[in-house]
Amino acid sequence: MNDESVQERRSVLKTILRWVGLGALAISGGALLRRSTAHATVWQIDPRKCIGCGRCERECVLNPSAVKCVHSYAICGYCDLCSGYLETYAAKRDMAAENQLCPTGAIKRTFVEDPYFEYTIDEKLCIACGRCVRACEQYGNGSLYLQIRHDRCLNCNRCAIADHCPTNAIVRVSADQPYLLKDGEIKPSSSVPKKTAPKKPAKNIGGGL
Repeated sequence: MNDESVQERRSVLKTILRWVGLGALAISGGALLRRSTAHATVWQIDPRKCIGCGRCERECVLNPSAVKCVHSYAICGYCDLCSGYLETYAAKRDMAAENQLCPTGAIKRTFVEDPYFEYTIDEKLCIACGRCVRACEQYGNGSLYLQIRHDRCLNCNRCAIADHCPTNAIVRVSADQPYLLKDGEIKPSSSVPKKTAPKKPAKNIGGGL
Protein backbone atom coordinates (compact mmCIF):
# COMPACT_ATOMS: atom_id res chain seq x y z
CA MET A 1 0.00 0.00 0.00
CA ASN A 2 1.52 3.31 -1.05
CA ASP A 3 1.84 6.39 1.15
CA GLU A 4 -0.98 8.18 -0.69
CA SER A 5 -3.48 5.41 0.16
CA VAL A 6 -2.39 5.40 3.80
CA GLN A 7 -2.86 9.17 4.06
CA GLU A 8 -6.28 8.92 2.46
CA ARG A 9 -7.40 6.20 4.90
CA ARG A 10 -6.12 8.22 7.85
CA SER A 11 -8.02 11.27 6.60
CA VAL A 12 -11.26 9.29 6.29
CA LEU A 13 -10.76 7.79 9.77
CA LYS A 14 -10.18 11.23 11.30
CA THR A 15 -13.33 12.53 9.68
CA ILE A 16 -15.37 9.61 11.04
CA LEU A 17 -13.95 10.07 14.55
CA ARG A 18 -14.63 13.81 14.39
CA TRP A 19 -18.31 13.25 13.56
CA VAL A 20 -18.64 10.59 16.26
CA GLY A 21 -17.17 13.01 18.77
CA LEU A 22 -19.52 15.80 17.71
CA GLY A 23 -22.47 13.43 18.01
CA ALA A 24 -21.47 12.45 21.53
CA LEU A 25 -21.11 16.11 22.52
CA ALA A 26 -24.54 16.89 21.10
CA ILE A 27 -26.12 14.06 23.06
CA SER A 28 -24.42 14.99 26.33
CA GLY A 29 -25.17 18.67 25.75
CA GLY A 30 -28.83 17.88 25.19
CA ALA A 31 -28.95 15.85 28.38
CA LEU A 32 -27.36 18.69 30.34
CA LEU A 33 -29.81 21.16 28.83
CA ARG A 34 -32.75 18.98 29.79
CA ARG A 35 -31.43 18.65 33.33
CA SER A 36 -30.82 22.39 33.65
CA THR A 37 -34.26 23.17 32.24
CA ALA A 38 -35.89 20.70 34.59
CA HIS A 39 -34.29 22.47 37.56
CA ALA A 40 -34.75 26.03 36.24
CA THR A 41 -36.46 28.54 38.49
CA VAL A 42 -38.15 31.89 37.98
CA TRP A 43 -39.18 34.75 40.25
CA GLN A 44 -42.74 34.91 41.56
CA ILE A 45 -44.81 36.70 44.23
CA ASP A 46 -46.18 34.69 47.11
CA PRO A 47 -49.67 36.20 47.55
CA ARG A 48 -49.76 35.03 51.16
CA LYS A 49 -46.89 37.39 51.98
CA CYS A 50 -47.58 40.28 49.57
CA ILE A 51 -49.03 43.46 51.12
CA GLY A 52 -49.36 45.48 47.89
CA CYS A 53 -46.79 48.02 49.08
CA GLY A 54 -46.17 49.53 45.62
CA ARG A 55 -42.51 48.58 45.34
CA CYS A 56 -43.25 46.25 42.42
CA GLU A 57 -44.18 49.33 40.41
CA ARG A 58 -41.16 51.39 41.47
CA GLU A 59 -38.33 48.87 41.74
CA CYS A 60 -38.76 46.63 38.67
CA VAL A 61 -36.07 47.24 36.03
CA LEU A 62 -38.84 47.29 33.42
CA ASN A 63 -41.21 50.18 32.85
CA PRO A 64 -44.01 49.35 33.15
CA SER A 65 -43.33 46.62 35.67
CA ALA A 66 -43.45 42.92 34.80
CA VAL A 67 -45.79 42.53 37.77
CA LYS A 68 -49.53 42.63 37.05
CA CYS A 69 -52.70 42.31 39.06
CA VAL A 70 -54.66 39.08 38.58
CA HIS A 71 -58.17 38.27 39.73
CA SER A 72 -59.60 35.12 41.26
CA TYR A 73 -63.21 34.82 40.18
CA ALA A 74 -63.70 31.88 42.54
CA ILE A 75 -62.96 34.15 45.52
CA CYS A 76 -64.60 37.34 44.22
CA GLY A 77 -68.00 38.31 45.62
CA TYR A 78 -69.02 40.25 42.46
CA CYS A 79 -69.90 43.13 44.77
CA ASP A 80 -71.51 46.39 43.70
CA LEU A 81 -69.50 48.13 46.43
CA CYS A 82 -66.09 46.71 45.45
CA SER A 83 -63.29 47.94 47.68
CA GLY A 84 -60.69 47.09 45.05
CA TYR A 85 -62.47 49.11 42.37
CA LEU A 86 -64.03 52.11 44.11
CA GLU A 87 -62.33 54.87 46.07
CA THR A 88 -63.09 54.60 49.78
CA TYR A 89 -65.13 57.82 49.72
CA ALA A 90 -66.43 57.58 46.16
CA ALA A 91 -69.35 59.92 45.55
CA LYS A 92 -71.11 57.33 43.41
CA ARG A 93 -70.81 53.64 42.63
CA ASP A 94 -70.15 54.10 38.93
CA MET A 95 -67.32 53.96 36.41
CA ALA A 96 -66.45 57.66 36.52
CA ALA A 97 -62.66 58.11 36.75
CA GLU A 98 -62.88 60.15 39.94
CA ASN A 99 -64.63 57.26 41.71
CA GLN A 100 -62.14 54.57 40.65
CA LEU A 101 -59.32 53.48 42.95
CA CYS A 102 -57.03 52.37 40.09
CA PRO A 103 -54.98 55.37 38.83
CA THR A 104 -54.87 54.00 35.26
CA GLY A 105 -58.37 52.53 34.96
CA ALA A 106 -57.00 49.00 34.57
CA ILE A 107 -59.96 47.38 36.34
CA LYS A 108 -63.06 47.02 34.18
CA ARG A 109 -66.51 46.73 35.72
CA THR A 110 -69.35 44.91 33.94
CA PHE A 111 -72.92 44.53 35.18
CA VAL A 112 -74.03 40.91 35.63
CA GLU A 113 -77.38 41.15 37.42
CA ASP A 114 -78.63 43.21 40.32
CA PRO A 115 -76.66 43.69 42.55
CA TYR A 116 -73.65 41.88 41.04
CA PHE A 117 -70.78 43.14 38.88
CA GLU A 118 -67.86 41.33 37.23
CA TYR A 119 -64.35 42.85 37.47
CA THR A 120 -61.59 42.13 34.93
CA ILE A 121 -58.00 43.39 34.66
CA ASP A 122 -56.65 45.09 31.56
CA GLU A 123 -52.99 44.15 31.96
CA LYS A 124 -51.82 46.67 29.37
CA LEU A 125 -52.92 49.40 31.79
CA CYS A 126 -51.88 47.80 35.07
CA ILE A 127 -48.73 49.34 36.60
CA ALA A 128 -48.53 47.10 39.71
CA CYS A 129 -49.14 49.96 42.14
CA GLY A 130 -50.93 47.54 44.46
CA ARG A 131 -53.69 49.95 45.51
CA CYS A 132 -56.48 47.55 44.53
CA VAL A 133 -54.70 44.65 46.22
CA ARG A 134 -54.34 46.50 49.52
CA ALA A 135 -57.97 47.61 49.56
CA CYS A 136 -59.32 44.22 48.48
CA GLU A 137 -57.27 42.50 51.17
CA GLN A 138 -58.23 45.02 53.86
CA TYR A 139 -61.92 45.50 53.16
CA GLY A 140 -62.84 42.70 50.74
CA ASN A 141 -62.00 39.04 50.31
CA GLY A 142 -58.56 39.21 48.68
CA SER A 143 -59.56 38.15 45.16
CA LEU A 144 -57.19 40.73 43.65
CA TYR A 145 -53.46 39.98 43.99
CA LEU A 146 -50.15 40.46 42.16
CA GLN A 147 -48.15 38.02 40.02
CA ILE A 148 -44.98 38.35 37.92
CA ARG A 149 -45.80 37.80 34.25
CA HIS A 150 -43.18 35.63 32.56
CA ASP A 151 -43.82 36.91 29.06
CA ARG A 152 -42.42 40.20 30.40
CA CYS A 153 -40.04 39.31 33.23
CA LEU A 154 -36.32 39.15 32.36
CA ASN A 155 -35.73 36.63 35.18
CA CYS A 156 -32.71 38.55 36.43
CA ASN A 157 -30.19 36.67 38.58
CA ARG A 158 -30.87 39.27 41.26
CA CYS A 159 -34.40 40.67 41.26
CA ALA A 160 -34.54 44.39 42.06
CA ILE A 161 -38.03 44.02 43.50
CA ALA A 162 -36.92 41.17 45.77
CA ASP A 163 -34.13 43.35 47.11
CA HIS A 164 -36.68 45.93 48.29
CA CYS A 165 -39.67 43.75 49.23
CA PRO A 166 -40.45 44.39 52.94
CA THR A 167 -42.11 40.99 53.45
CA ASN A 168 -39.80 38.79 51.34
CA ALA A 169 -42.75 37.91 49.13
CA ILE A 170 -40.59 37.56 45.97
CA VAL A 171 -39.46 33.94 45.81
CA ARG A 172 -37.95 31.46 43.37
CA VAL A 173 -40.35 28.82 42.01
CA SER A 174 -40.05 26.04 39.45
CA ALA A 175 -40.27 27.17 35.83
CA ASP A 176 -42.63 24.25 35.28
CA GLN A 177 -45.14 25.88 37.68
CA PRO A 178 -44.30 29.57 37.46
CA TYR A 179 -47.40 31.03 39.12
CA LEU A 180 -48.56 31.01 42.75
CA LEU A 181 -52.33 31.24 42.48
CA LYS A 182 -54.71 31.62 45.37
CA ASP A 183 -57.26 29.12 44.11
CA GLY A 184 -55.90 27.50 40.95
CA GLU A 185 -59.01 28.48 38.97
CA ILE A 186 -57.36 30.87 36.52
CA LYS A 187 -53.87 30.30 35.15
CA PRO A 188 -52.35 33.59 34.00
CA SER A 189 -51.47 33.56 30.30
CA SER A 190 -49.15 35.68 28.18
CA SER A 191 -51.98 38.08 27.48
CA VAL A 192 -55.20 39.22 29.05
CA PRO A 193 -57.26 36.05 29.64
CA LYS A 194 -60.28 35.72 27.41
CA LYS A 195 -63.34 36.69 29.34
CA THR A 196 -65.93 34.00 29.71
CA ALA A 197 -69.47 34.59 30.82
CA PRO A 198 -69.51 34.17 34.61
CA LYS A 199 -71.84 31.76 36.25
CA LYS A 200 -74.90 33.59 37.47
CA PRO A 201 -74.06 34.55 41.07
CA ALA A 202 -76.11 32.93 43.75
CA LYS A 203 -78.08 35.31 45.92
CA ASN A 204 -76.04 34.42 49.00
CA ILE A 205 -72.65 35.39 47.52
CA GLY A 206 -70.74 37.55 49.98
CA GLY A 207 -67.52 39.55 49.83
CA GLY A 208 -66.73 43.23 49.57
CA LEU A 209 -67.90 45.50 52.33
